[in-house]
Amino acid sequence: MTALRLGALAWPVEPTADVARFAAKLDHWLGQAAGRADLVLLPEYACVELGPALAGSTAPDEATELRAMVAAAPAVLEAMRAAARRHGLWLQPGSLPMRQGDAVVNRAPLIAPDGRLAFQDKGMMTRFEAERWGVSAGAGPQVFETPWGLLGISVCYDLGFPKHVRAQVEAGAWLVLVPTCTDTLHGFNRVRFSCQARALENQCFVAVAPTVGDAPWSAALDANRGQAAVFGPVDRGFPEDGVLAAGPMDAPGWCFCTLDPARIEAVRRDGAVLNHRDWPRAPLPRPGVAVFA
Repeated sequence: MTALRLGALAWPVEPTADVARFAAKLDHWLGQAAGRADLVLLPEYACVELGPALAGSTAPDEATELRAMVAAAPAVLEAMRAAARRHGLWLQPGSLPMRQGDAVVNRAPLIAPDGRLAFQDKGMMTRFEAERWGVSAGAGPQVFETPWGLLGISVCYDLGFPKHVRAQVEAGAWLVLVPTCTDTLHGFNRVRFSCQARALENQCFVAVAPTVGDAPWSAALDANRGQAAVFGPVDRGFPEDGVLAAGPMDAPGWCFCTLDPARIEAVRRDGAVLNHRDWPRAPLPRPGVAVFA
């Protein structure tokens, strides 16, 4: 397999009047990545900046904003597919709330340069999603076939639970993409530390893309903190802290990094430690109570 040129974008949240203007903004940012990346990663819920305008209000309540986004999801998804085709990129455009039967789920597409797409649903809901937005858990972990092998997507809070990524890695993923949307540094650091933990314990690459900026006009995207970054194993042949690339905190822009799957194969075969191989295959026994003597 050849090396993958990856771009992760810290997306600046801004008032956006309609789907056409969102598509133009997406074109602007993808134009900067064309020629520098083969696959690009955007944040969770980046397109929700459309919500207030689609709801016809400068300050809609959360439920109204969500309904407007769900109704617009097919048009937004078509704009994303058109952008991938136009720029000839593999595009993970973050996530969008979509209707699934009677429920609303948070879905992250991976779009090929010819417009084909497949989805990874978010499985673990944050308190905001579950208690205030009414977003439901979707389907379980998937892996995605690409020219660079199998990849995984773990949407924000899902990454905090090791089994989600582990299932993807055991199915063949060597890279996990993490679209995220966090409103505090506490939240972003939970995601960042989880990224680094998943990269360490699975000896894989993990890339994260956040929303950034304040949006007092949006009930859902009121505040956004984070930085785009790419992490790898903490082992020989990699940086001592596992950080392969990182953009500035809370500033919009691209973070580019070239990833070679052969480096993952090598460290899994001959690392100083073999976390990937040594992952416990059976549940650990229930802890007993130690007896002091």
